[in-house]
Amino acid sequence: MLRHGETEWSKAGRHTGRTDVPLTAHGEQQARALAPIAGTRSFSLVLVSPARRARRTAELAGVASYEVDPDLWEWDYGGYEGVTAAEIRRSRPGWYVWRDGVVPGDRDHPGETVEHVGERTDKVIARIRQAQGDVLVVAHGHLLRVLAARWLGLPAAHGRYLRLDTGTHSLLGYEHGEPVVLRWNAPA
Repeated sequence: MLRHGETEWSKAGRHTGRTDVPLTAHGEQQARALAPIAGTRSFSLVLVSPARRARRTAELAGVASYEVDPDLWEWDYGGYEGVTAAEIRRSRPGWYVWRDGVVPGDRDHPGETVEHVGERTDKVIARIRQAQGDVLVVAHGHLLRVLAARWLGLPAAHGRYLRLDTGTHSLLGYEHGEPVVLRWNAPA
């Protein structure tokens, strides 16, 4: 799994769900640095979020072809889209997205629960497990944290225990036939 490179919003700590912001110059450098991991291997399936930041990360990492999967969009933060945790805590002291969720947004972006994000990642995991060979997923921080929790059979909200920085790679796999995390939050 690759988390996309830095954006201005990720750098500022703004919740970036469905707003399609581009990578910064540093984010592009992070993506290029992932090429030895992603661009030099053969994958039976490559799934990428529809967001420009994820697609650009895949391309700069040397991924020749991929399938855009709408289930890989980042958590829809609803009314908290573009807002930092510090700003939210001014009106909701102690707020934590993994525990307290998001407020509804508008009709086009109503916001999601962490469980809904988990349902989307379960569909992605089903596709991964059907693939013959290695699979690459390029997506977002919170989404990939939920995906890892669900890979392990944990509730989606347990993704809160898995910090994931921009421009990093992680590896999920098996040990003795059981799902495990083999590598996590590794810089290129």
